[in-house]
Amino acid sequence: MPYRHTIGHQTYVFADLKTLLARATPLRSGDVLAGVAAATYEERVAAQFALADVPLRDFLNEALIPYEQDEVTRLILDTHDAAAFAPISHFTVGQLRDWLVSEAADTATLQALASGLTPEMVAAVSKLLRNQELIGVARRCEVITRFRNTLGLRGHLATRLQPNHPTDDARGIAASLVDGLLYGSGDAVIGINPATDNPKAVSNLLYLLDAVREQYAIPTQSCVLCHVTTTLQLIAQQAPVDLTFQSIGGTEATNTSFGISLSLLQEAWEATLALGRGTLGSNVMYFETGQGSSLSANAHHGLDQQTCEARAYAVARRFKPLLVNTVVGFIGPEYLYDGKQIIRAALEDHFCGKLLGLPMGVDVCYTNHAEADQDDMDTLLTLLGVAGCNYIMGIPGADDIMLGYQSTSFHDALYLRQVLGLRPAPEFEAWLHHQGIFSKQGELLPASSAAKLLGQLPLALR
Repeated sequence: MPYRHTIGHQTYVFADLKTLLARATPLRSGDVLAGVAAATYEERVAAQFALADVPLRDFLNEALIPYEQDEVTRLILDTHDAAAFAPISHFTVGQLRDWLVSEAADTATLQALASGLTPEMVAAVSKLLRNQELIGVARRCEVITRFRNTLGLRGHLATRLQPNHPTDDARGIAASLVDGLLYGSGDAVIGINPATDNPKAVSNLLYLLDAVREQYAIPTQSCVLCHVTTTLQLIAQQAPVDLTFQSIGGTEATNTSFGISLSLLQEAWEATLALGRGTLGSNVMYFETGQGSSLSANAHHGLDQQTCEARAYAVARRFKPLLVNTVVGFIGPEYLYDGKQIIRAALEDHFCGKLLGLPMGVDVCYTNHAEADQDDMDTLLTLLGVAGCNYIMGIPGADDIMLGYQSTSFHDALYLRQVLGLRPAPEFEAWLHHQGIFSKQGELLPASSAAKLLGQLPLALR
């Protein structure tokens, strides 16, 4: 059904819910490229007013992609928790917005509500919120996961230690890995993007990471971010797989372009669980997402890219992941043109994921041809720390020499922990103190004090 709003003498008509959501989205280059963005600022405001009056129940009655055509739509509707939704089932999008920013929406209430919200509902309400409101609401969402340590606790910030190398050279990876550990990075995961998806090369990296973790008794988890089918093959060969990784999208067609389906993810989840490698918990999946992936695959079905992104979180939620992160500026300026758009998108993604009950991290990043710089990333990094982001990336010098993009460094994580009083995962922090890397107060000690770790390094890496 059409939706309308009048400003002055101009009445704006939006043909359906999909169109209304797209027109109400804050400006970004990807929606302009897709031809779904509002033509003017006034039209965007009119769409936001109209969206505020939409009952939340409409999102259960009007599928943005037909139920018969899309397995992500079927997942969203078939797993919707009506009992959890009941307390807010009479709300409009605008009323949900007002309630979320009120004191009534505390941490326990938001945790109980998560399974009653659909991605489209949270995408819709995010379009009505200012940046400070996205931060304030997300900060109240606490999502805790466990494998070998505890992630997501309030007052803590974890990092993914990302020691990528353009040729998967073992010595280069090991050098970056030790560098990161000496700066207190790696509690979320020690994760490598392999230069090749070759099973033998991936297996070598898995054994390398597992050997380092065991040698130093590090209470963390490792992952080589290969395709899920490669991981399944290596699980069958008894390789030391802690977490199964996969990039995911918000439509069936997007996931098909990635070579995956819900049934394949289910198989991988069950296979990884069966390994029983976690000591504190059984969250074994790691997912990455990013606004623009559906559009880049021509698989967006006319949806705006932020709504597609939120739908990807329904896929992630199904498999109870340890980690989810949006690689927010990685796809490029065709989708998020500049620092302003990247900052807004990251705050939206983090808000939507947390509201849906996901352990959200963010790769605070940009490509070198975007209209953004490290000052923009410093701003976003700080905002996400205030918002309670579960984890960020730790990359030597913030410059990924394999993937060729700019992210956050080991030093950036130290800065954020220091200025906001955040700590690493508790089990990992205890290890850092035992190694002489951090003081009992959580401060980085001089490298010469880390005698235990440095003393065990091979001579070639000292």
